Amino acid sequence: MKKRYTQILILLLVSYHTRAQQIPLPANLPETHPRLMTTTAGKQIVLEQVKKEKWAQGVLKGITNRIDKYVDQHVIDPTWMPSRLMMYWKSKATNVYIKGGVYSHADGEAPVPTVRFGSTRGQAAVYSRPKLEDIVPYMDDTKGVYFHNTKKAGMPLEWGEQANASGIESINEQIMGLGKDAAFVYWLYGDEKYAKFAYAVFDTYMMGMYYRNEPIDLNNSHAQTLVGLSTFEVIQERILNELAYLYDFLYPYISSKHADKTDKYEATLKKWIDITIKNGVPQNNWNLHQAKFILKVAMVLEENKKYADGKGREYYIDYILNKTSARQWSLTKFMQYGYDANTGVWAESPGYSQGVTKDLTNFIRDYDNTFNQNLLPYTPIITKAVKMLPQYLFPNGHITAFGDTHYGPVYTEAFSDMVRMAQKYKRREDELTFTRMYRLFDSKAGEERPEVQGPEPQVSSFFTSKPLKLDQKIMPGKIGDFITQTFYAPNVSWFVQRSGYENKKNGLMISQNASLGNHMHSNGVSIELYGKGFVQGAESGIGSTYFQPDYKEYYSQFPAHNTVMVDGISAYPEMLSNHAFDLLICYPKPEQKEGYYPDITFSAVYFLEPESRSDQNRFLSIVRTAESTGYYVDIFRSKKQRQGDKFHDYFYHNLGQEMKITDATGRPLMLKPSEDMAFAGGHLFALDYMWDKKSVTTDKDYKAEWKMSMPDGDHVYMNLWMKGYAGREVFSIKSPPTKAFRKEGHGIPYDVEKAPFLTIAARQHGEAWKHPFVSVFEPSTEKEGKSIESINSFNPADASSDFVGIIVKSKTGRIDYIFSSVKDETVLYNNISARATYAVVTEKNDDYTLFLGNGTELKARGFSITAKEKTSAILTRKNGVYYFTCEAPVSITNSKGKELKFGKLSYQKIDL
Repeated sequence: MKKRYTQILILLLVSYHTRAQQIPLPANLPETHPRLMTTTAGKQIVLEQVKKEKWAQGVLKGITNRIDKYVDQHVIDPTWMPSRLMMYWKSKATNVYIKGGVYSHADGEAPVPTVRFGSTRGQAAVYSRPKLEDIVPYMDDTKGVYFHNTKKAGMPLEWGEQANASGIESINEQIMGLGKDAAFVYWLYGDEKYAKFAYAVFDTYMMGMYYRNEPIDLNNSHAQTLVGLSTFEVIQERILNELAYLYDFLYPYISSKHADKTDKYEATLKKWIDITIKNGVPQNNWNLHQAKFILKVAMVLEENKKYADGKGREYYIDYILNKTSARQWSLTKFMQYGYDANTGVWAESPGYSQGVTKDLTNFIRDYDNTFNQNLLPYTPIITKAVKMLPQYLFPNGHITAFGDTHYGPVYTEAFSDMVRMAQKYKRREDELTFTRMYRLFDSKAGEERPEVQGPEPQVSSFFTSKPLKLDQKIMPGKIGDFITQTFYAPNVSWFVQRSGYENKKNGLMISQNASLGNHMHSNGVSIELYGKGFVQGAESGIGSTYFQPDYKEYYSQFPAHNTVMVDGISAYPEMLSNHAFDLLICYPKPEQKEGYYPDITFSAVYFLEPESRSDQNRFLSIVRTAESTGYYVDIFRSKKQRQGDKFHDYFYHNLGQEMKITDATGRPLMLKPSEDMAFAGGHLFALDYMWDKKSVTTDKDYKAEWKMSMPDGDHVYMNLWMKGYAGREVFSIKSPPTKAFRKEGHGIPYDVEKAPFLTIAARQHGEAWKHPFVSVFEPSTEKEGKSIESINSFNPADASSDFVGIIVKSKTGRIDYIFSSVKDETVLYNNISARATYAVVTEKNDDYTLFLGNGTELKARGFSITAKEKTSAILTRKNGVYYFTCEAPVSITNSKGKELKFGKLSYQKIDL
C-alpha cells in the first residue's frame, strides 16, 4: 500500500511539473481588426506621427512612392497587377507533383485559376524571374515560364522549363507585399482605390490557393515532409506574413464588401498552417520559423468557437507555445532540446546558433508587443543564451566559422531585444548587463537615427522599429566580462582557447570542433588559428550552397578542413552529425574567470574516426612568450584500431597569396608534381577538387611560411615548423577558395573568394601515433618579425615511442622545453623530470616557469612539484618573486629538501 501511495505521489508531482511548464495564453485577445501590428486605436497615433514627425512622413512617402503607380494603374486596368501573379491561369491545376526537390507537373482542375508552385529546392537554375513590368500577363504555357536566360549574353527573356527557373514564389510575395502596403494606406486614410487594389490581388491569390492541395512527392522522399503549399520548404512560406498583414488591415473592407469570402479565406489560411505544422523539422531553426508564420496567421483568425473543428486563434497560439507533434514542437520543448542548460549554446553551427537566439528574442519581443505578455519567465535559458554569444568571437570581433557558418560580427539584435524587455519590465540587473554588451559590440548602439535617413519605408516601421533609448549612464562593458580564456560546448563538440583576447593584433586563439549537432561538417577534429588580426588558419566554408555538389563532395569533407584523414577514406554524415570528441583534459577550466596562470593553455581530446575505426588524439596549446608574441603547439596522434594503416594525412590551410615550404634551415624542399593525393585508389572525391599538387619524401624537420601581402607593407605571416619522421611525405597543394568570408568587412587584402586556399598536407605512411604530426605555429608581421629563433625536438632514451619533446628558443634568450605524453610515464631530459600529459619548463635568465599539466610530478630548477592525483600546477619566478597555483593538493620541495604543502590555490605570490 505504501508503495502505491508513493507511486501516486510521484505521478501527482510529475503532473504538477508538466502543468507548471505550460505558458498561459494571453489575456484579452483583441476582437477587432487590425490586431497584428496594431489595433484600431493605433490609427490616430500613426496619423499624429505623420503630421508631426519627419521620420514618419518619410516612411509613409516611401510606401506610397512604391505603390501609387500600381494603384493608379489598377484604376485604369484592374487586371494589370492580378494577371502578373504566378498562377495556373489556364490549367487551373489543383494537384502539384514534385520529384524530391524538383518540380514535376500539375493536374486536376478547379473552377478558378490556382497558385503556381515553385521550381526547385536550392538547385542552380538557368532562368531567373523578370521585373513585374516584364511579366507576360496570365503566364501559363506548356513551354514553361517566360523568364531571363542567365546563361546567354544580355540575359534575354525566353520560355524555359519551370523546373529550371527561380523566383516564382518571389513574384507572388512581392505582389502581396504591395497589396499589404495598399491595405495599410486604405486603413489609415479610407481611400478605396487602395482597398480595391489590395483586394484584387489578395482575392485572386487566396481563392486560387483555396483549391490547391498539398504537393505530392512522386519519389516518396524526405521532401514530402518538408513541403509547403507554395514552396518546397515550409520555412520559406514568407508570403504568409504578407497575406496575414494584408488581411488584417483590409478586414473592415472585406467584411463589408465581400463578407461571403471570409470563410474561404480563413479556411485557406488554416489549411496552410496545418500543413506547416504537419511538415518541417522540429529540432532546429525550422521549428522557430514555422512558429513565426503560424503565429501571424493565427492572430488574424477568430476564436475557436467560430470554427466547426474548434481550431481558431487560441488553438494555434497554444499549439506553438505548448503543444508538440512530430514535426512542430512546443516552444519549451524546442528550447530544452536545442540549448545546453549549462552553457546556453544552441546545438547548431555558430551562424545558425546565433541566428536562432536572435530569432527567439525577436519572437519574444514581437509577442510581447502584440499581447503585452512577457515570455522570458517561461524561457529562462534565453538569458544565458544571449550572454554566451560573445564566446564565439575571435580577437578581431568575428565569430568562429565551423560548420555552415561565415565569418562576421556577432549579432547584436539579441542584446537590444533584451534591453527593451528589461526596460519594460523594470529588470535593472538585466538592463545593466545587456546595455553594457550592446554598447561594447555595437559602437552605434543607442544613437538616434539621422533624420535624413530615417527608418525603412515599411509598414512595420510605424509599430515595431522605434528607436531604442539606452540609459546614457550605463557605459560599455569590457570584453573580459563576457569572454573567458577557455570555453567548452559539449552539445556541439567545440572547445576554444584564448590568450590576450582583448588585443586584436596580438591576441591568440584556437577554435577546435568535431561534428555534433546541425549544420556540421564531416571534419574530424578540426581547428581554426588566429594571428595578427586575422583568422589565418580559416575554415573553407560551404562552397556554392549546401545543395550543390561542391558542398557534398569537398567543402563539407575532411580535406577542406585543418584535420587528419585516414587512408583517404575518412567520412561520415555531414549536416546533422553525431560524431563528437571527448575532452580529456584542459587548462584552465572552461569559463574560469580568475585565479589561473594566463600564459599557457592546453587541451587534449580523443576522437573515434568511424570510417576507418581509428583512434585520434589531438593535443593543442597556446604558449604566450610576451605581450605581442606567442605560438601554438599542435600534436596530432592517429592510428587504426585494427592496424593495417596505409597512411594518415594532416591538412592545414592558411590565408595568404604565397606559401613556401623549406627544410629546417630555410632551403626550399625539392617538391615534384604528384598525383598520389587523389580520388584514384578508392579515396574521397574531395581530393580531386585540389590541384597543383607537389610532394617530397623526407624524414627531416621542415617548415612552411604563408605570406599575406598588406598594402601598407606590414605583411602578415604564419610560420609553421613540423617534426620529420621516417615515412613522411610533404605536399604543397592549391585548394578551392575559402567561402567562409563575406564579400565585405574581413579586411583581407586580396580576392579571397577566388584565390586558391594555399594548403600543406603531411602524409605519414603507416600509423601516425608513434610518428605523430608535431607542429608549432607562430603568427608574425613584417615589421615585428618572428620571435622564435629555432625549434628542435628531443627523444629521451627512456621515453615511450609516442612521446613528443620540443625545444623552442626565442630571440629574447627564452628557452621552452615541452613534454607531451599519452602514457603515464616519467620522462627525463636536460635535468628535467616530468610525469604528466603536458609539461613546459621555460627559462630566461633567472626567471622560469614550471608548468605541470594533468600530471603528478615535475622536477626542474631545483624544485619538485608532486601530487597524489593528476592535476595542473604552475610555479613561476619573476624578478626574484615566486607565484604559484594548483587545481588540487600538491607539495613543493626545494633543493634543500624543504617541503611545502598547498591545497587548491589561485594564482598568487608565495614564499619559498
